Amino acid sequence: MPCTDVHAQSKPNVIFFLVDDLGWRDVGCYGSQFYETPAIDQLAKEGMLFENAYSTCHVCSPSRASILTGKYPARTNLTEWLGGRPERDYEMLHHGEKLTALPDEEQTLAETLHKHGYATANYGKAHLNKAPKTYGFDEAITGWVRSYYHPFSPTYTKTLPAEQGDYYTDKLTDAALDFIQRNKDRPFFVHLEHFSVHDPIQGRKDLVQKYEKKLATMPRQEGPDYLLEPNPDGPAISAEKLNALEENDNGTLHQNERVWWVKQKQDNVEFAGMVEATDESLGRIRAKLRELGLEKNTIIIFTSDNGGMAASNQYRGINHPRKTLNSRFASSNLPLRGAKGWNYEGGIRVPLIVHWPGEIQANSTSNAIVTGTDYYPTLLEMLNLPALPEQHVDGRSFVPALKAEDYDRGPIYWHFPHYSNHGFQSPGGAVRSGRYKLLEYYENGTVQLFDLENDMREQNDLAKSQPMIVKKLKQMLHDWRDEVDAKMPYPKTATSKPAPGARVAKPNR
Repeated sequence: MPCTDVHAQSKPNVIFFLVDDLGWRDVGCYGSQFYETPAIDQLAKEGMLFENAYSTCHVCSPSRASILTGKYPARTNLTEWLGGRPERDYEMLHHGEKLTALPDEEQTLAETLHKHGYATANYGKAHLNKAPKTYGFDEAITGWVRSYYHPFSPTYTKTLPAEQGDYYTDKLTDAALDFIQRNKDRPFFVHLEHFSVHDPIQGRKDLVQKYEKKLATMPRQEGPDYLLEPNPDGPAISAEKLNALEENDNGTLHQNERVWWVKQKQDNVEFAGMVEATDESLGRIRAKLRELGLEKNTIIIFTSDNGGMAASNQYRGINHPRKTLNSRFASSNLPLRGAKGWNYEGGIRVPLIVHWPGEIQANSTSNAIVTGTDYYPTLLEMLNLPALPEQHVDGRSFVPALKAEDYDRGPIYWHFPHYSNHGFQSPGGAVRSGRYKLLEYYENGTVQLFDLENDMREQNDLAKSQPMIVKKLKQMLHDWRDEVDAKMPYPKTATSKPAPGARVAKPNR
């Protein structure tokens, strides 16, 4: 029987439920017809679902750092996942300079909440190169996962007790539940950074069997299983050549043409098992809160660190026979274009649900544009704690949006001065301002412009037909890079590194 709610007047608790590589379309309340996510869907029914939420980067470490610092990756110079992909001989540019750990001088969200009396814990994939206790967490169980079945990796041998047959997502949830139980009489902040649904794509066996049966009863989805997505920075590839590559390819990905397979269907039973196991984790967390009488005094933020992995991880290999593609490509982001590792919407638009009992309208939806820098100031306002504008300088509190009030946080930006690990596209950046989004690529200066209100799929490039909008957004992006001292990639023929924020000269082809 649930405990009497004696905590109603205490400081609210916070559960930040961060899923790795979960795409915008990978849960039921965002439109998935294959994956079953009843706990996430219920959270949306009791909270607010955001249609235009973004990560600050299309890969993990920069995005995670923004959540904890309230700063864009370009400002902290933590712009790539740690430790990043080595350069390759055929690439025209050197990667931009970058940090390899979150700087100690940052006052993280965890440190701030700790100073205000919160017990703080980090469970899962922190991926900021130093122990989470360095960044203000009282307790931490974190590391890389080699297998979702025990033994998970040497890192977890002593920190996460498990036995043969135990599934990692379940055991990590056990640890979070134990922390909540031990800290039920004081305010707590649990940063639950599930490694799931990151590869290796390895679902829980009972759930995989469930989805095998489900898939067998479903009519075959129309359309191709995979499409080849070219590098937007050219040289252009004709539709005829792309079609020929798709029809004749035997699994080899074409480095010379710089094209990459992107998954078009949600039918991966292993990945489906991972998604539902993660959904069960949220359900168990909420059940524990109800048991302890804490549910009405706990804020839950559910989101992802970047878009879904519809394009495979090059560290898992480049050439994949077609019959093995589902072990390399997790899901489809349709109707969004692209995937993790791309600045298209599939790489950066993420699910976001906020549950704030008694403060926001249940079963509501917001079209407000928000990004990863915004959680820091938003949570401080939700908790009635003083803002730290010099720390979360790039964040904007979206409490007005939660209250269904007028809210416009202004433009949001992306900067990735590296070559992607999920395709062959050039380094690049982007800006979204209102309905328009401009993408700029750093090898040849190519730009694309999309009207996201009318073209969420990013299929109709307006760059040539709307030159004044291109000029305005491009100047905004360049001015922002100057403001945050963004480090740029530079030609391999250069004898010295460019000044911060300098425009890149086109390399010779």
